[in-house]
Amino acid sequence: MTSLELAALLGLLGRARHIVIGTDAASRAEGEQIAAAWGGLVLATVTWPGTAASWLRQARRFAAPEPDAWVVAATPAGWAGMTRRLLLSTSWSPHRTIATSALEGFALPGLRGARADGTTWENR
Repeated sequence: MTSLELAALLGLLGRARHIVIGTDAASRAEGEQIAAAWGGLVLATVTWPGTAASWLRQARRFAAPEPDAWVVAATPAGWAGMTRRLLLSTSWSPHRTIATSALEGFALPGLRGARADGTTWENR
C-alpha cells in the first residue's frame, strides 16, 4: 500500500470514531499498516483464510462490533467468499465499508476505497 493510498483511505473514514479492520491472510500486513496509522479506536481486527467452508465465524466477528466503519484490505478472491457470508448472515453494510485499491473492481454497490495514487473510487 502506498502512502498516498493510506492517506486517502484514512480521509474516507472522515469522522469515524471506531473501526473494524478485516483482511485475508495475503493482505494482513496492509491491515497492520492501517491500524498503525489510524488515530481512533480499532474495535477488532479479523483475518480470514483465502478459502474456507463458510467464513461464518469470521463474518460474525467482523460485523458484530457495529463500528462506524469497516476497513477491508484483501484480495478479490479472498474477499468474495467473505462478502457472500457477510451479506447472508450479518447486519454488515457495504455502504459503511472502505477498501484498499485491490478491491476497486469488486462489483458491490456502496463499496468505496482508495487507489494507489491517492484518488478514491465508489461503486454505485
